[in-house]
Amino acid sequence: MFKHNIWEGLMDSEFLTAEEVAEYLRLPLSTVYKLVQDKRLPGFKVGKHWRFRQEAFKEWIKNQERDLLDSINNPSKE
Repeated sequence: MFKHNIWEGLMDSEFLTAEEVAEYLRLPLSTVYKLVQDKRLPGFKVGKHWRFRQEAFKEWIKNQERDLLDSINNPSKE
């Protein structure tokens, strides 16, 4: 679960910028843009700028963790 201090400062607003998402995930900004353009990361554009709803971003992280655990615990037979 998220610890309060992890989000402190970064999560002062209901919305995050692409730069804040990149910083939090420790990814290049270009990767964040690619993920959101491919609809693999929940976000929306306001003019030329991407924005991410804080709660949707937190939920996306939880889903990514769950999907990873599911794939580890239930590997598909090929």
